[in-house]
Amino acid sequence: MKSKPIYVEVPIHVPLERVWEASQQPDLHAQWDLRFSSIRYLPKEEGEAQRFTYTRAVGPFAVEGWGESSGSAVLKDGSRSSSLHFGTDQKISPIKEGRGYWKYEPTEYGTKFLTQYDYQTNFGFLGRMIDWMFRPLMGYATALSFDVLKRWLEKGEASISQYRRYFMMQLITVFFAFLWVYQGLVPKILAMHPEEKAMVASGLSLTDAAATNVVWAIGLAEVVFGVVWLIYRKKRHLLLLQLIAFPVLTIAALVVAPETAVHPFNPVTFNLSFIVLSAVGLLVARDLPSAASCKRKR
Repeated sequence: MKSKPIYVEVPIHVPLERVWEASQQPDLHAQWDLRFSSIRYLPKEEGEAQRFTYTRAVGPFAVEGWGESSGSAVLKDGSRSSSLHFGTDQKISPIKEGRGYWKYEPTEYGTKFLTQYDYQTNFGFLGRMIDWMFRPLMGYATALSFDVLKRWLEKGEASISQYRRYFMMQLITVFFAFLWVYQGLVPKILAMHPEEKAMVASGLSLTDAAATNVVWAIGLAEVVFGVVWLIYRKKRHLLLLQLIAFPVLTIAALVVAPETAVHPFNPVTFNLSFIVLSAVGLLVARDLPSAASCKRKR
């Protein structure tokens, strides 16, 4: 089955010329576009397409490629467009060669900036299978980059600052998802730790069998909440809920078993660290860039 081209569109409330400059100058383009670490224009003669080289580094790995940007057509309605041919000779890259275009349309609010591109993959059938997962990531990275550009031009926050907050929030998300799933699954559901049962039985005056069921239910709820961390978009709601829940859980633990306050890694220090991290996350999560703000289909 032939893959669909990647399409991304975003409204930007600034004049067309500012969007054109930020996307056509290589040093500015590389700042906001997550798909590139650096872009370097090569010398060209009058009338030739603009050739360039690019690099995308991911940890210790780096892919270097080539490209040609053809024309800067200005249409009758004042819109502009630029076509692109790109590729790489490195076998490490999932992408072999591709083509696409950018279009800039003036609107009453500013500019509608859009792109569409498609590419061929390396590695034959295996490459096409890998692309089943890789192409959505490319589309997501393109859309996220467009929103970063939008926020940079409209609000003035530097692209690097936006990406730092964005990836910090992803790290916080993965951490809390792991925390809740682990706390619910391992000590409560799988191990049914005696201290867990003892605290529940003592606090609620339950029999051993009833305490087992309650601990199991609490563990399941914690696992579900961990999964919610991965799929729920409005992370600030979850962080606010934790800022309420962690102090309550700390007080409840100390009321039921006050002796735990002097244990290593006790409820006071354990939960206080999560309260602070939740507060930091609440600050980081404010007005994050998002691929969801872009239109992904024509």
